[in-house]
Amino acid sequence: MIVAIDAGNSRIKWALHDGRQWLDRGVLATAEVGRLAATASRWPANARAVVCNVAGAAVSEALSSVLAGRCAGAAFLQASAEACGVRSGYEMPGQLGADRWAALIGARAVLGNACVVVCAGTATTVDLLDGEGFFRGGLILPGFDLMRRALADNTAQLPLAEGVFRELPRNTVDAIISGCLQAQLGAVERLFRGIASEPGARCLLTGGAAPRLAAHLNIPFDLMDNLVLDGLLRFAASAAT
Repeated sequence: MIVAIDAGNSRIKWALHDGRQWLDRGVLATAEVGRLAATASRWPANARAVVCNVAGAAVSEALSSVLAGRCAGAAFLQASAEACGVRSGYEMPGQLGADRWAALIGARAVLGNACVVVCAGTATTVDLLDGEGFFRGGLILPGFDLMRRALADNTAQLPLAEGVFRELPRNTVDAIISGCLQAQLGAVERLFRGIASEPGARCLLTGGAAPRLAAHLNIPFDLMDNLVLDGLLRFAASAAT
């Protein structure tokens, strides 16, 4: 049994896998990491945990405390120069976020072709993986909600918008929503140009804001439930062999 845990800035996602399929999964606010203990008490005693944490040292310590004595072992994924068929082109591979690395591993496991891997959460990351499994590099930008909140918090005249997407907005709230979305979509589509001519190239979208982006993308894409958890599972399986 493998328990995959993705601790992000806003949410902690976990899932239990028996070697054939996901059996159970859940989500809680990162600020409520202590609540994971009640869930962990129901996991099989032989479960091994593999963790991706980008929420800082305090969350790492809390997760370690929760998992101690409840799992047969726990490993925290760190980015490296190579893992699970993915090679890193980052100047300093260890500085890549563990969530981005896990998502790239997950993408390589489900798609052997070139792809752009988009994790749309508190931040949006857009990473390019070529057909040989080489991570060429990528982008980090504020996520959709962070963009619109920044406008509300840092300007005197603009609200926390709840408008709708329009190609040519004609009111302020639609202009904010559309501008924030166009910025996200533009980053994804511009990066995709670098692999658009390669056979089977696709965009893989994951994260809480992924469906919002998917509604307006003009490139081939697949929505993935959670590429980070998929990557953690692949990493755990490779470490066991």
